[in-house]
Amino acid sequence: MPEVTLGTTTVHYDRTGDGPALLLLHGTAASREQWAPLTARARGFTVLAPDFPGSGLTTDDGGPIEIEDLAAQAEAVLDHAGVGKAQVVGHSLGAVAAAHLAGTRPDRVRKAVLHAAWPVTDTRQDAEFRLWLDLLETGTFARMLPLMAFGPRYWEQATAESNEQLVKTLETMIEPGADRQIEADRGVDLRPVLGRITAPVLVLGSAHDRLVTADQQRALVAAIRHARAAEIDAGHGAPAELPDEFARIVLAFVSART
Repeated sequence: MPEVTLGTTTVHYDRTGDGPALLLLHGTAASREQWAPLTARARGFTVLAPDFPGSGLTTDDGGPIEIEDLAAQAEAVLDHAGVGKAQVVGHSLGAVAAAHLAGTRPDRVRKAVLHAAWPVTDTRQDAEFRLWLDLLETGTFARMLPLMAFGPRYWEQATAESNEQLVKTLETMIEPGADRQIEADRGVDLRPVLGRITAPVLVLGSAHDRLVTADQQRALVAAIRHARAAEIDAGHGAPAELPDEFARIVLAFVSART
């Protein structure tokens, strides 16, 4: 697996396929493996999927995680892979990092898809992130995840048994640096960089997102010069809840000529 070192962080990333570069940035408590369903459908792209600090194989000094550092690490992956400009797709924390990269290094981003991003962490969100930290402490974070991440289409077909099995699976997937990534979520403030984004952007919201509100999505669209909005009938965790539909929306946008 390729790796690149930036400061005290050694970023490991997957590189698959051939074609224009597609950089995928994962969400809180996840890893590059979040993107396996999208990668399998991204024919005709060179897919680059790094692990953030605290996730997967990436190593660092264990200190605080800053959004600007995640954006810098994403750019270091592009450099190491020999890529000048990439299509960039991010989910949640990864979408925040993608927006920061697009605003601070617009020469590196052709287009961006920001799923479940938000411009600034407000008091309500911070209360939720504090709850997440408490749940990590008590070992019950995984039990909260389906409630937070999935919409009605999941719950209509779920049973108590199937949901319990999912919780057990999620318990094995929570990354060790989840607490540090949640602290990064608490400090999000993209307002200084959003107006500097020049790439076309798809602000992809989830109709049943408990974490990111429709008002926050509208604020992103209003702040980004060449942004348009789309919505998927899912919860915050749309890439896992509706992987086929999520991939269709994302790949249609990044593949379009305009």
